[in-house]
Amino acid sequence: MITRLDAPLKVTGEAKYGADHTYPGMVYGYLVLSTIAHGEIEAMDFSAAREAPGVVAVYSPFESLTLHTPQSMLGRTWVPLQDKEVTYYGQPIGFVVAETFEQARDAAALVTVAYRELPAKTSLTDGLATAEDAPPARDGAPPQLEVLEDGVESIDDAFAASPVVVEATYTTATQNHAAMEPHSAVAVWDGGELTVHSGNQASNMQASDLAQALDVPVEAVHAVNPFVGGAFGGKGQTSAPAFLAAAAARDLGRPVKSTLAREQVFTATAGRAATVQTIKLGAERDGSLVALSHDSWCSTDTARSFVEPTSHGTSREWYTTRNLAISQKIVPLNIPPTTFMRAPGEAPGSFALESAMDELAEALGMDPVELRIKNNSIAPPGKDLQWASKHLDECFRVGAARFGWQHRRPGGRTDGDWLVGMGVATAMFPALRFPATVGITLNADDTAVVATSGADPGTGLLTVLSLIGAESLDIPADRITPKLGDSALPPGGLSGGSTATASAGTAIMIAATKAIDELVALAADPGGPFEGAEVTYADGRVFANGRNMTFGELLRTLGREKLEVTGSSAPGEELTKHSFSSWGAQFVEVRVHKWTREARVSRMLGVFDAGRIINDKAARSQLMGGMIWGVSAALHEGLEIEANGRLANGDFASYLLPVNADIPEVDVQFVEYPDTLHNAVGARGLGEIGTVGMAAAVANAVHNATGIRVRHIPITIEDLLED
Repeated sequence: MITRLDAPLKVTGEAKYGADHTYPGMVYGYLVLSTIAHGEIEAMDFSAAREAPGVVAVYSPFESLTLHTPQSMLGRTWVPLQDKEVTYYGQPIGFVVAETFEQARDAAALVTVAYRELPAKTSLTDGLATAEDAPPARDGAPPQLEVLEDGVESIDDAFAASPVVVEATYTTATQNHAAMEPHSAVAVWDGGELTVHSGNQASNMQASDLAQALDVPVEAVHAVNPFVGGAFGGKGQTSAPAFLAAAAARDLGRPVKSTLAREQVFTATAGRAATVQTIKLGAERDGSLVALSHDSWCSTDTARSFVEPTSHGTSREWYTTRNLAISQKIVPLNIPPTTFMRAPGEAPGSFALESAMDELAEALGMDPVELRIKNNSIAPPGKDLQWASKHLDECFRVGAARFGWQHRRPGGRTDGDWLVGMGVATAMFPALRFPATVGITLNADDTAVVATSGADPGTGLLTVLSLIGAESLDIPADRITPKLGDSALPPGGLSGGSTATASAGTAIMIAATKAIDELVALAADPGGPFEGAEVTYADGRVFANGRNMTFGELLRTLGREKLEVTGSSAPGEELTKHSFSSWGAQFVEVRVHKWTREARVSRMLGVFDAGRIINDKAARSQLMGGMIWGVSAALHEGLEIEANGRLANGDFASYLLPVNADIPEVDVQFVEYPDTLHNAVGARGLGEIGTVGMAAAVANAVHNATGIRVRHIPITIEDLLED
């Protein structure tokens, strides 16, 4: 088993995260948050705060730090304190800077705010009647899409011709990323240049955001984030502490550290949208899908900054159906922003679709595994591009045998005071790549450096750089030094969308080929040790005329300390030839106590087809974590928004997350088929697919155990009480 290179630093506390950095003369900034959900700030009284011990400066929309709104591949990033409008409860509206964190926090509590309060919309349910069409999806797909069989005039006609029809509405809760590391930043200026330490999913993108906001050249911003304590989409865009710390540090001429309190993370950042989804399935009596409709609504903030693409992320692609109709609407509310969160669209969308498939299997009297296999698609409905590599059937067959699915019975079984049931669901996440550039440096001491900006938010990417670098250069991995999380390095793309291994790995292979070609040329060039000969490369050595030397010896012979190259990769023509995705089958066993109605997951198994697995240990860990996320969504997580917009449970005391006692045996298996049509490495994403389908599998197992169909998550004890 391969050990993560950063593991010793992390378990010994030597890894320095953003807020771990300190500088001489550093001061501390603390955010002031709004206490209304909608309105305008009429006045802010900082007089008591200014007189508090240690206070250095205060900032607000009335005494603003001038910042501009940056734009990136993720869209516009909101910047705090630029106007007096309040659009949600907990919005950053002020910034107090003091000599210590405690002084800044205590002074911030002394700030009083006068508002002109306006009516606030905070309920997704109440807003459904005035929902808007979502904007086109990132791939250009319209919010409403229909694929009809020849001769069928409407989706309603398709359902009318279906012998078996099921229809239901499903809801999922608002969630927060709940990353271990709160959003934070340490900013220091030196001669017009900014260095910022802040956990983020792409150091080069953070540097660009800050440069645009501060109106300085991007070369003047150095973003450093070698260690990120979890992100899951919530650190894709630059945070309020980073913007404010950087601007305040420039204004004061002193380093500034700003860290969100845990309660502030729930509103001063962004989370996952709540959803309402209505699914209707029509089938032949043998289970073949005739028609599928999936209408989705999601909450969003008043800026309409993000759409949770539930219908487009699942029903658009998962199953073969002769007729398909999907729609996506948004409900703008006075709530904190929504954004990407591990498997955005697929995670909540799969709860609805896979619950509906279970209901269809029950209506047909058919095994839920066999129903899914029967409707396995070879291409997304209405598209000509077939899946390049798909072994979902094998995932189900292997999983069913390993999990003991043959022992599942309608109505479950009883084990003492526990009702025991099994559930299953499909998992799918698209295989994507982002543009990435990687630098390789070959040193005269026979070591190599593989470097890219990017970020490793706990995924194990640093180790992957080392492994793919070693393989591509044909040298042992312990001679590779991987570098990551520094905007001064070649731009490595975003550590998000389950793309990092495929994106950076392909760039590494291209860079390594260039490095080897240059070594061979140097060896054969005039003045080289193998001048005029046919030179080859293997095992970190150049060969010619029965002689060989290491690349380090070659460089030393030529009087060179190093050889540097870069390689770049981006999605290309493969997207015009095939469709790409990772696939999986999720199996769960749930126990519900006969008297207390407590629900416990007792076993879970995920079998995944994710292309080539680069690091088996890290891959299993990623998938286990994703599966645990799915259990959390099913039985634990859900933000409760009060009528006034306040989060009733916006802290770790009330926002439920699973602990060790909640998680039993987690089994992960791979069906490994390298997908070299997608990228040269053959790997596809697996960081998010573990979450997908798991909540539905839990709900389906609960139904199998109890006979109670719960169509919302999280599932609570109250849902399982019998009349």
